[in-house]
Amino acid sequence: MTNAMPSIARPAPHRPATRGGWALIARGMAWLGWLLGAAWVPAAWAQPAPAATAAWTRQAQDWIEQQIAAQQTGPLPLRPEIEVGALDSRLRLAPCARVEPYLPAGTRLWGRSRIGLRCAEGPTPWNVFLPIHVRVWGPAWAVRQPVPAGTPLSADDVEPIEVDWTDSITPVLARPEDWLGNEATRHLLPGQVLRQGMVRPPQVFTAGSQVRVLVRGQGFTLTATGAALTHGHLGQTARVRMPNRKVLTGTVLDAETVEIAL
Repeated sequence: MTNAMPSIARPAPHRPATRGGWALIARGMAWLGWLLGAAWVPAAWAQPAPAATAAWTRQAQDWIEQQIAAQQTGPLPLRPEIEVGALDSRLRLAPCARVEPYLPAGTRLWGRSRIGLRCAEGPTPWNVFLPIHVRVWGPAWAVRQPVPAGTPLSADDVEPIEVDWTDSITPVLARPEDWLGNEATRHLLPGQVLRQGMVRPPQVFTAGSQVRVLVRGQGFTLTATGAALTHGHLGQTARVRMPNRKVLTGTVLDAETVEIAL
């Protein structure tokens, strides 16, 4: 009787990755590069040289300044201040002879944002994003003393200052005609910067007042009298009930007149 030799499990022979396997690996690395915000390149390519990174940063700074200068068409003096961040240190980019800055869709050169850098001339195209912080300093008005709600603002209530317009999403009231004579919508405290929504045109009549309704159409003008259903603020809309019980909406011209344009 012979004894059977015990079977020994042998490791499976190593098989090199097939062409299809390498393709899957490359595709996976490409997706990883896309998630990191740059095109994947082989690990043998090193990080960009400090000189190249510095040159790209200067190029981005110059490009942003040119874009902002082209947008400044208003009469108010604005002083931009641009801070360009650094590229992700983990990125490994192919050499590039020409880099083009661009503004990604849905972004603007305002506050904390980003711009794109893409290689337009090199062995392998790549695309990265560079963080930026754009401050835009311009004229504004700050409250000098407490102003109760409903009080018309005068020149003594405020003082001129310079602020970063990007510090808030609410626009600054930069021109005196934007606030002078208008009434505060709420109690204003010293140091507050005047912005939209903090003042409104003065009230010239109250609900229930009899007002003259001026109806203007093409080639004709009609005048009637009605009862105001809402308070009237200069330049704002007000609702008026006419003698026939119809309710019309028009623009307040003065303390006695509401205009309706047909």
